[in-house]
Amino acid sequence: MLSEFDLIKRYFARHTKPDEHLALGIGDDCALLNITPGMQMAISSDMLVSGRHFFPDADPYLLGHKCLAVNLSDLAAMGAKPVGFTLAFSLPEANPAWLEKFSKGLFALADQHQCRLIGGDTTKGPLNICITIFGELPLSMALRRDAAQVGDDIWISGNLGDARLALAGYWRELELSPADQLQAATRMHQPTPRVALGIALRGIAHAALDISDGLVGDLGHILESSRVGASLAIDAMPAGPILQHFPPALRRQFTLSGGDDYELCFTAPAERRAEVVAAAASANTMVTRVGRIDAEPGLRFLDQHANPVSLSLQSFDHFTTP
Repeated sequence: MLSEFDLIKRYFARHTKPDEHLALGIGDDCALLNITPGMQMAISSDMLVSGRHFFPDADPYLLGHKCLAVNLSDLAAMGAKPVGFTLAFSLPEANPAWLEKFSKGLFALADQHQCRLIGGDTTKGPLNICITIFGELPLSMALRRDAAQVGDDIWISGNLGDARLALAGYWRELELSPADQLQAATRMHQPTPRVALGIALRGIAHAALDISDGLVGDLGHILESSRVGASLAIDAMPAGPILQHFPPALRRQFTLSGGDDYELCFTAPAERRAEVVAAAASANTMVTRVGRIDAEPGLRFLDQHANPVSLSLQSFDHFTTP
């Protein structure tokens, strides 16, 4: 039987040397981070609960990836470079096979972004995973939700709706072929945090956030914080390759309110479109212009002919969504 400290030593303690950010890592009461002069630290926490955010029998390798990916996505939305993270979780049991796969998935993504595990906690209980992540960015360069301006373009990175499509397949709302289910599920279980794009958009974009609960709800946070409105070209939404073949009504529903995409939604001045495209190319990420920021409050939907469309959509809410 693994003890708490044996579990940490075997699967999560890594023998790495201190660097310009990390003065002291795992093994003491606190980790010590060096703050670079002229920089701000960005900090975010996300909790993933079994049965609420992931299936109880989720592949542990993919779960390790996703737990960190959703936190890296928060840093990306601010334009911050990852520095380190803490991991706190409860486990029904200390299963070596599960822990081996989970830690490999976690560290595979952490190593891609040079983001170190610097501490945390573990205990026995229902499977819950909480990560707190730390990043840094230059002073006054954060892509904040309250910075959208009238006349800004609204952009989306990558594709939307595949995670919701995969969920529809799991729930038997739709019949997907095994190949289509697998392709859609990859986006659901292994989202790509757009860290490089967020950094490239510093000084170009005004406001940004990551799309976790559905575009309509998440964009609403920018509109509320910035005290503006918006118009969305609903048929310009970048649907995933499988979702593109479904009827327009379903595409609209899944791209606008599906959630679990972890793409970036950001606003930028219309005169800087070429710079946005160049930033996206430098980050090797597709971006699509899908709307504009308006002075009139509220969110309006337009079809491909710029005609108003009435839609009733609800994004995911952690307390009100069943």
